[in-house]
Amino acid sequence: MSDAAARDELARGLLNCGYEDLNPVQKSVIDLIVTETPSRAPGLTRDERRFGERLADRVAAFGGSWAFIVGFGVALLLWMGWNVATRSQHLAFDPYPFIFLNLVLSTLAALQAPVIMMSQNRQSVTDRKAAEYDYVVNLRAELEILRLHDKLDALRGEELVTLLIEQGDRIERLSREVAALSDARR
Repeated sequence: MSDAAARDELARGLLNCGYEDLNPVQKSVIDLIVTETPSRAPGLTRDERRFGERLADRVAAFGGSWAFIVGFGVALLLWMGWNVATRSQHLAFDPYPFIFLNLVLSTLAALQAPVIMMSQNRQSVTDRKAAEYDYVVNLRAELEILRLHDKLDALRGEELVTLLIEQGDRIERLSREVAALSDARR
């Protein structure tokens, strides 16, 4: 049987429609089953990000960590503490109300927010690919289980036919023996 015929037969047997009527994901699963190739996660094993994307991911990972929060809190306290403590000696570079600190914080937020959003967008694409891969694997497993059920049902059907034939032979033999015993008693 050719691969095309096997694909069409498998699609009709498991999904109740022809191979050509399937969506691309279902076709890929039927192809995997027919060729008996293991499922592979597309693009999830290699890191194909460019330098800027990797840097954005690192910035986002660090920006959302306790190390960043604690370190940034300490830096803010040192900044404000230095400027309050050295104000009388005219060594403060940003005296109260800390206008320069506000500018630095605004600039940091303006730069960090888009970087984090870029990282989240890339992560959502990766998650979508992983979810599609999981769907393919689950669909394949479900279809393989259906095939196994069909095979087990066929084997069980053959066993039942064999048992019925044997039982019919036994009943026939017993009927002959009962008839022979009835004739012998008369």
